[in-house]
Amino acid sequence: MMAEKLRKIFSTVAPGTPLYDGLENILRARTGGLIVVGDTPEVMQIVKGGFRLDAEFSPAALYELAKMDGAIILSSGTDRILHANVTLAPDPDIPSRETGLRHSTAERVSKMTGQLVIAISQRRSVITVYSGHTRYVLRDIGMVLAKANQALQTMSNYRDALVKALANLTALEFIEEATLVDVCRVLQRYELMRRAWDEVTDYIAELGSEGRLVKIQADEVVGGVWEEVLFVAMDYIPDGGQAEAERLMRSIAEWAFDEVLELPSLSRALTQNSGTALESSMSPRGYRALSKISRLPISVIQNVVAGFGSLKAIRSATVEELDEIEGIGEIRARAVREGLARLRDQVVRNLVM
Repeated sequence: MMAEKLRKIFSTVAPGTPLYDGLENILRARTGGLIVVGDTPEVMQIVKGGFRLDAEFSPAALYELAKMDGAIILSSGTDRILHANVTLAPDPDIPSRETGLRHSTAERVSKMTGQLVIAISQRRSVITVYSGHTRYVLRDIGMVLAKANQALQTMSNYRDALVKALANLTALEFIEEATLVDVCRVLQRYELMRRAWDEVTDYIAELGSEGRLVKIQADEVVGGVWEEVLFVAMDYIPDGGQAEAERLMRSIAEWAFDEVLELPSLSRALTQNSGTALESSMSPRGYRALSKISRLPISVIQNVVAGFGSLKAIRSATVEELDEIEGIGEIRARAVREGLARLRDQVVRNLVM
């Protein structure tokens, strides 16, 4: 996953920002350029010569000023051009992996000051950004868009696999044949989809305004999935609490990719190393099934689960027994019974088909 520092960089230089338009103008003109964002005391200490402008930023003005050999200093918000045609004199003892004078200066200035520094190669037509010890070469937008669409398709495929795993688990729950491996497959499919989502999000950040359509499609793919998988975890982890379920999902998110592919690892995490075999039968508490009943608040769902302890017991409860639960009432009690009955009929019918 992309570092947060890079995402912050893209918020400044991604397509759709005025600075990006100016950088593109310089790149097309092949004039080259060196731009520092921020006039902090650390930056101004190494600035020599040039002249002070303090003028409103515009892409055209940036392009014209870049025709001079010196560096340009922008305000931290990139809304003003503060200095132009300046010479930067960073500490030469700061190590740099760059060979060209412009790029090595940019890297040293950024390492020395911690500010965002942009070097535009006159010969290679490449924009390189530096922020502290972070270095990134901005890629062609067409290439990034192609990679984003490819990642989006991968995420969609993982979503389809997750939906099938959830449907299978629901059907098995209602016929009381769910096993630990069925639950682990859901967690696995979700984590694979989430990692693909992380990759798409990185591309969206780099695309800026060009990534709006990709973002809309990605949001549609992942919509509502996290909540359902959270309920799955709440149904099966030993203590059944939301906080513990969220901790489990955050923990899995930090695993190495190969570990996510191993169902035994997922089973140990889910059962908190209880030694439960993957083929063992599992009984859900009922959080996820109850969440599918419309207009049933989570507080009421929690009360029902606490009162009966399992989906099987909830399904067997009478209207009168459900009515005794705090926050239910007769109308909701009937809605719970009828809703679970409809859900069972639907999933079992699909299982038969």
